[in-house]
Amino acid sequence: MNDFVSGFWGYYIGTISVLGIVFCLWLLWVQRKYLGKATLKVDDTGHVWDGNLRELNHPVPRWWTIMFVGCCAFGVIYLILYPGLGTWPGLLGTNSRVEVKQEQEAQEAAVAPIYAKYAKMSIPEIAADPAARVIGQRLFLNNCAQCHGSDAKGAPSFPNLIEGDSIYGRDPEAIIATITAGRNGIMPPFKGAIDAKTAGDIAQYVRSMSGLAADQIRIVNGKREYMNTCAACHGPEGKGNKALGAPNLTDDVWLYGSSEATIVEGILNGRNNRMPAQAGILTPEQIRMVAAFVWSLSGGKDVTSSVLNSAAPK
Repeated sequence: MNDFVSGFWGYYIGTISVLGIVFCLWLLWVQRKYLGKATLKVDDTGHVWDGNLRELNHPVPRWWTIMFVGCCAFGVIYLILYPGLGTWPGLLGTNSRVEVKQEQEAQEAAVAPIYAKYAKMSIPEIAADPAARVIGQRLFLNNCAQCHGSDAKGAPSFPNLIEGDSIYGRDPEAIIATITAGRNGIMPPFKGAIDAKTAGDIAQYVRSMSGLAADQIRIVNGKREYMNTCAACHGPEGKGNKALGAPNLTDDVWLYGSSEATIVEGILNGRNNRMPAQAGILTPEQIRMVAAFVWSLSGGKDVTSSVLNSAAPK
């Protein structure tokens, strides 16, 4: 409540908080005739159902009025002691953001000796340590499994980390860079440059490059258009470019799917897939443990599986 970017919002929230309490007390005051008087006559509203079921207007009991006023008093005291009136920090100076930061620092200090053991070890050496693999796996399950799956086999638009062609490579440095800073894989749209039929021909040629069934007649035009439109990033042979993050089109690894319609959609509308950076979530030591676990899943090698095309389409 005390981290507003504009002073206006501090006054806005503070005003609402104060007016809310004032309104409650005002409401009690204007209704004082009906509050807290046990001897007040019960009014008959005149509504009767089923012959003898009569609606009455009972006065509010005194204990309820006292409780209501007590709640308002508690609210006033709370807003004085704790943040709640816009930019007012409270007399106790409580700040939840600072408290969370302090708890995180205390937790990091408590586990520092554990990670110190692996500070001078390489990623392959860490991956070979059973205890380190357990730590890396738990960090992976807590921070990465939501997208890549608990088995690390991914899903459509989420890469398979066990087998498959890694766009940026699977050496330790590349994995650490990916986890730390994230990735933003962009396939530019070509809807304004080529039509759907041409995109379909390119899709047929791309399918043929990875050994999938394709129309041999359309492949001829597709190859020509591929060289004009796609070869700059994916290469004349379709082997991709890890420096650009351009996928290898000659294997059977598909992040979104291998059908002509899916490939055409990617060509015309483009793709924008983001891997969020973990630098603000994980410490450098934790990132190395996760990197070692991910590296161990494939031994640092790009693995192509004929089963992957049907089991986990990309």
